[in-house]
Amino acid sequence: MSGAASVYPARGRTAWILAQRPPRAEKVDPEAPHGVFLEQERLASGDVASSGVVLIANRECPWRCLMCDLWKGTTPETVPEGAVTRQVERAVQEWRNLGALPEQVKLYNSGSFFDPGAIPAADYAPIAQRVSFARHVVVESHPLLVGDRARSLRDLLSGSLEVAMGLETAHPEVLAKLNKGFDLRQFSRAAEFLANEGIALRVFLLVNPPFLGGASGLEWDVKSAEHAFGCGATAVTLIPTRVGNGALERLRESGEFEPPMLEDLEATQTAVLALGRGRAFADTWGLEAFSSCPKCFAERRDRLERINLAQRNEPPVRCSACGSE
Repeated sequence: MSGAASVYPARGRTAWILAQRPPRAEKVDPEAPHGVFLEQERLASGDVASSGVVLIANRECPWRCLMCDLWKGTTPETVPEGAVTRQVERAVQEWRNLGALPEQVKLYNSGSFFDPGAIPAADYAPIAQRVSFARHVVVESHPLLVGDRARSLRDLLSGSLEVAMGLETAHPEVLAKLNKGFDLRQFSRAAEFLANEGIALRVFLLVNPPFLGGASGLEWDVKSAEHAFGCGATAVTLIPTRVGNGALERLRESGEFEPPMLEDLEATQTAVLALGRGRAFADTWGLEAFSSCPKCFAERRDRLERINLAQRNEPPVRCSACGSE
């Protein structure tokens, strides 16, 4: 990208990332989930199932990733024992009030489920009991925290377990710059542990991460998906890299980051699905921020959501206003 001197330091990156952060704008209630909703998802079996998502309020992740803004919805300290169980209980009650419990449950906590400072281990059994109706449960984790706790949770669940890990990119130099605290070898080792334990894997990948963009960005998105599938992932989730944490704004100003456009996400999903190696989900949350044409946005969003469910590519949307095709 930019050939100018980088504003991003080679050392002291965590301190630099923290220094760019805007103030916390909200106080997070440790007794209430940050979000609860229902969606549809195509499972590895091919079935389309109802999926309930709980965004758990808990302590911030101990790693300070360059692109992360999830800290905005976290607590400054570890939540009390039992608080996360009560959050999950509230989510389940919301679903009951809607008249149907989902077949799949995602327990996402803005970090790692297996971080004892985020989810107390004493909560595992009562959480598993609250979601005993689910045939499949998905949690997220940093690769370095995948181990005995994952096995313990698997054994407590009535259904199967899946762990989502954020690889973001398989480009080794860019991965190091993202300040995630692991390398490709460590990621592969965590994936191997999950495979040996019969725990499914999905992988989060960034579309247009910092320091990669344009044709190189798409090329590495596909290489990253190939790496994820090679590690045993049954699905990859393609997440457009979003501004909003301060650090990415600085990198955008210096020419080291260019936020993706909607067409970047479309092209990436098309290319990854063409690999034929697993499911490729386009993250459509807040998608309006990546669109420059209000005339075709809704149709293009709906297309991505249909592809997410069918896992089959569709012809692109044509738009006379912006020339999209």
